[in-house]
Amino acid sequence: MMQTPPKYRRWVIGISLLGVALAAAPQPAAASDAATDFQEIPALEALAKSEAVAQFPPLTARQRFLVGPIEPRLQLERCQQPVRAQLASVRHMRDRATIELRCQNPKPWHIYVPIRIIGTSPVAVAAHAIVVGSVLESKDMRIEEHDISELPLGYLDDPAIAVGLTAGRPISGGAFLTNQQLVAARAVQRGQSVTLVADAGGMSVRMAGKALSDGLVNQRVRVENLSSGKIVEGIARSEQVVEIIFQ
Repeated sequence: MMQTPPKYRRWVIGISLLGVALAAAPQPAAASDAATDFQEIPALEALAKSEAVAQFPPLTARQRFLVGPIEPRLQLERCQQPVRAQLASVRHMRDRATIELRCQNPKPWHIYVPIRIIGTSPVAVAAHAIVVGSVLESKDMRIEEHDISELPLGYLDDPAIAVGLTAGRPISGGAFLTNQQLVAARAVQRGQSVTLVADAGGMSVRMAGKALSDGLVNQRVRVENLSSGKIVEGIARSEQVVEIIFQ
């Protein structure tokens, strides 16, 4: 009988031992065995909101509930029974409350979810970038609805208020429009011919004049009385009309 060469015998023995080792190695546990089933955060927030709806009077068209938020990294074991929601205290404030969510698992858990009522308001927004000195028209603005808590002081809730006003600073597209950014259009410009109006003993006297400085509506300006040549101070009341101020 032919003898197997020694080097081939060693190769066969090695393969056999490898097979035994693989068969004996522990198999990895199924992923489902290691994973823990956690409660879905959006579902908990929706449950807290539904309880708030039951606790507060109906909201107006310009109000909404702000829920939580519940920390997304908070891992709560899925409740084996429906999660209970209730007001955390007997009384709540007019615009906020705290909702308790409780689970009666073998390892019970509970969390507190803050609820606030947020008011919204229309606000004028720049439809595009506006450069300094531009006189605003209706096409330069659009109206949007935003939470009042997001809005800056002096925001304009009606674009019509801004029509005819001048941008006193650069305004980026999409920015909220405020009264700090806008000034009234110039009523009087330097060198312009104006009508001077003065109250003399109950009578209104009108004279021709020339503006020596720019002025907004109700702003003081220096003017020259063309009849007398005197330089006086007045208040720009409207375009081309300056009321003389007697000292």
